[in-house]
Amino acid sequence: MTRNSSSDAPVGIARRWRLQDAKARFSEVVRLARESGPQRVTLHGRDAVVIISAETYDRERQHHSGSRLVEALAGSPLADIEFERLHVTGPVRTVDL
Repeated sequence: MTRNSSSDAPVGIARRWRLQDAKARFSEVVRLARESGPQRVTLHGRDAVVIISAETYDRERQHHSGSRLVEALAGSPLADIEFERLHVTGPVRTVDL
């Protein structure tokens, strides 16, 4: 599997690099990740890692932080509803160790 040249894939489409090619042309891989989108690196013909720009990483990580969900629930008109929390108690047994 060889790397795709700039003209082979549209902007924003991940390009694939063999590990040895990515190591030899790391600066180019990083530049393309920043300018054109994710760059996939393969190991033994299988996708191993994806190199993305720091901006993309930060943006994607922000989506998974849960802060937007907390904000949405706090701003909900149902935010003041009290919920009864039932505590489940079960039999406890003594175990000799």
